[in-house]
Amino acid sequence: MIVAIDGPAASGKSTAAIGVAKALNITHLDTGAMYRAITYGLLKNKIEFTDLDGVEAYLESVNLKFFKNDNVTKLLLNNSDITENIRSNSINGNVSEVSAIKIVRDFMVKFQREMSCDIDCVLEGRDIGTVVFPNADFKFFIIASDEARANRRLDDLIKVGDKNPGDFEIVLEELITRDYKDSTRDHSPLKKADDALEIDTTHLTINEVVDKIVNTVNQKRTLY
Repeated sequence: MIVAIDGPAASGKSTAAIGVAKALNITHLDTGAMYRAITYGLLKNKIEFTDLDGVEAYLESVNLKFFKNDNVTKLLLNNSDITENIRSNSINGNVSEVSAIKIVRDFMVKFQREMSCDIDCVLEGRDIGTVVFPNADFKFFIIASDEARANRRLDDLIKVGDKNPGDFEIVLEELITRDYKDSTRDHSPLKKADDALEIDTTHLTINEVVDKIVNTVNQKRTLY
């Protein structure tokens, strides 16, 4: 069983995916973290995003692995824990450009399909229900107002020391720019699948979002 959750940045899809996986007792694969990991690796190795030969060579060396530590999911890139590193403002500002590189997306689609083979899982991203798993059993598209998303992203960035409480307008502009890049890129743009259920999380708690998704899945599963 594949549960696909797509949506723009800071809409709440990652937090919802974690809750859904726990409620349904299935695996959670954080595809957004995977793209962030590649972005982190390219920046760390000083590989220009326009250097496609360099990017391709780097991808051949990549080993991504999720593991749990004290019930918290961690991400390893070539045996280094980068869980915290990939949430920085530097990664936020570059991940959309990296995600638009076709060889990166092709690599990720193949990798995500291999990881999801023969297991029940929930994946979140921007093209899970349209490109990675167009035949997913369940598809959801998570949205929220620009202001709500900016507040959420600002809270996250304050926690890692990349922003201050007064930086709301800066974060809002960054999100709007990210939305434009994600929705207009040539390869696998952000878009709602025709058969996805849209959920507006602007005024919902995370528990309410998780309940909506889990109830939908359970109701449909009882029909089979």
